[in-house]
Amino acid sequence: MDPRTTSRRSFLTFAAGLPVAGATLAACGSSGPTSTSSSAAAGGGSAAAGSGATYWTLTGQPQEDIRKATVARFNAANASTQITQTLFQNDAYKQKIKTALGAGQGPTILWGWGGGGLKSWVDAGQVDDLTSWFGENADVKDKLFPAAFGAATVNGKIYAMPAETVTPIVLFYNKKVFEKVGVQPPQSWGDILDLVPKFNAAKIAPFSLGGQSRWTNMMWLEFLFDRIGGPEVFQAVFDGEKDAWSNPAAIQALTEMQKLIKANGFIKGFSSITADSNADQALLYTGKAAMMVHGAWTYGGMKGSGGDFVTGGNLGYMNFPGVDGGKGDPSDSVGNPAQYLSISSKATDAEKETAKKFFKTAVLDAEEQKAWIGAGNIPIVQGADSLIGAGEDADWLKFQYSIASGAKSFAQSWDQALSPTAAEVLLDNIAKLFQLSISPEQFATNLNATIGQ
Repeated sequence: MDPRTTSRRSFLTFAAGLPVAGATLAACGSSGPTSTSSSAAAGGGSAAAGSGATYWTLTGQPQEDIRKATVARFNAANASTQITQTLFQNDAYKQKIKTALGAGQGPTILWGWGGGGLKSWVDAGQVDDLTSWFGENADVKDKLFPAAFGAATVNGKIYAMPAETVTPIVLFYNKKVFEKVGVQPPQSWGDILDLVPKFNAAKIAPFSLGGQSRWTNMMWLEFLFDRIGGPEVFQAVFDGEKDAWSNPAAIQALTEMQKLIKANGFIKGFSSITADSNADQALLYTGKAAMMVHGAWTYGGMKGSGGDFVTGGNLGYMNFPGVDGGKGDPSDSVGNPAQYLSISSKATDAEKETAKKFFKTAVLDAEEQKAWIGAGNIPIVQGADSLIGAGEDADWLKFQYSIASGAKSFAQSWDQALSPTAAEVLLDNIAKLFQLSISPEQFATNLNATIGQ
């Protein structure tokens, strides 16, 4: 398995260290599809028997079992409108859905990541506009985190039902290291810069970073762009505005990023460390680094491999702090705001009605919410924190809920929001920016050339 796609994109958030009843974590699934239905064997295609619907999604535990159970409950309650579910491994799904949609053979319900992938479906006329449906079903929309709709929206219209779970990027820190050096967690970007020489003097890297993986570097820029200029800065890029990467706030963010790098803010040799190996996490829990900006999914890895680092109360966590004078709201977050379900424009009216009934009555129902919480995830439902028990991970789960539910803006990871072509250029230039081989202005020029691609 590729930990990048399973951890970050397929959201196996607690792939190590957290118990899940009845599920084996970090299962990769088969390379081909498997099918389940209470009434029929699944096939592909946009049509199911009668007025039912087809639904393609991903394998992998514990997500697979939760998705299957939701469909099973719907089918048990709707004998005449069955949903036939087909599950694929991550990479196989991406190829299959692209080919099927191009041939007009896609399923009724399409599972996706929102953002750039959804926009490509919209531009090709492959999915329905759900804006009016949400207007008519305000109760469905109102129960979900408002910030989850950002990556479901293209040109001001909603084309997907936000579903499943949220995974924010957070700032982790080693409490023992902070106590040893006699400093407090940063409350601003200025504090971060002030802490760097203090940790370096103590021969402790201020920040761990798996820089070879590139997308780990990207998380820093996502926060700095937001904290300095607000969500409008990247939104302009997503909207295809000319020279959007040259926004003064963007240049300032890129400049501040290189300021931290030049001050030796990261572990020596960070550009040769991979996130896939979890070496960046190990640097934090062994005390070789004081802090780490990373996805919430790393909590499970640190709990499972870090001895008593987590269970002993030595892991601290917080939202990324604000930048003095910045326009961004410090409550904003970045990462994976949700997963997304769209309806094929090629489906029959009866199939579409079945899909909408599924969205309204089954997706994120009470049982599914409990299952996600039990698997160590935060469902994107207002009040879901009431389902969090009193276990040893309760504080962590409540922290994630507070970020996700309170974020005025929850930006999707840039390389998911952009097209694959633009995303690859982005990651390549981020690596060069962190290696100090290009300037902020050169970065902006290179990325401006990808706008609209």
